Amino acid sequence: MQPPTITRFAVASKALVILTAVLVFIGWMMTTPPGFFEKADAIGYAVCHRIPERSFHIGDYQLPLCARCSGMYLGAMIGLVFQAIISKRRSGMPPWRVIIPLALLVLAFGVDGSNSYLYLIKETYPGALANIPNLYTPNNVFRLLTGSGMGLVISAAMFPAFNQTVWRVQDPKPALTGIKSLSLLLAITLLFDLLVLTENAFVLYPLALISAAGVLVLLTMIYGILWLILFRQENMFDWLSQIWQALLAGLTIGILQIALIDALRFWLTGTWGGFPLG
Repeated sequence: MQPPTITRFAVASKALVILTAVLVFIGWMMTTPPGFFEKADAIGYAVCHRIPERSFHIGDYQLPLCARCSGMYLGAMIGLVFQAIISKRRSGMPPWRVIIPLALLVLAFGVDGSNSYLYLIKETYPGALANIPNLYTPNNVFRLLTGSGMGLVISAAMFPAFNQTVWRVQDPKPALTGIKSLSLLLAITLLFDLLVLTENAFVLYPLALISAAGVLVLLTMIYGILWLILFRQENMFDWLSQIWQALLAGLTIGILQIALIDALRFWLTGTWGGFPLG
């Protein structure tokens, strides 16, 4: 039987986590623009430049995240769901036959991002900087594809790290076992990318929300892991429902981070729109 002091502390900590979560959520809801999709925009506002020319649109509505970030968080969500289905509680990091293709995805992300950034400088500050060389003219197709590839890399690291931290009993096999599983994951992600590129409203609306939700999911996982480590609760759980406190705390910290960045960016720019060019 647990000592009364430990029981009271556990009850008090749970109540504090719930109360803090409610206050942070209400505060963020009240200080961001009204509207369902506007809340998704506020999430993107904290992690993305949201430059209109580098984003997909549904009519006059700009998606919450730019093309690159949309791909990255969509890819991360696809990778996490894929591994949750095929790998369950596997906690091993990918083998080298998987790491090498993932490293190439990181390289593609870096090359396209650098090339796109140099092109942005050239467009924003003409004159002497107009002669900055570019490998190719950047576009939203490359941004989406390389972003989703980077999202897969993030999921390939986050999923086993989460399993390593949470479960009492875990499978030490790699979550992504080989080229076959990676190829299937890449094919699924490419299919979703092609759906995005149709720019059909029935496709873009749900995928835009999934991408924005991906920001919250990743922050929840990261801060949830840190919460378990901080309170020395690693590898103590058998069911996902048992770690609701750590996940709620992680979500709360994630929303608080988003709120603080939102407030700082709005204070600096005075607008909820993308970073102005020129």
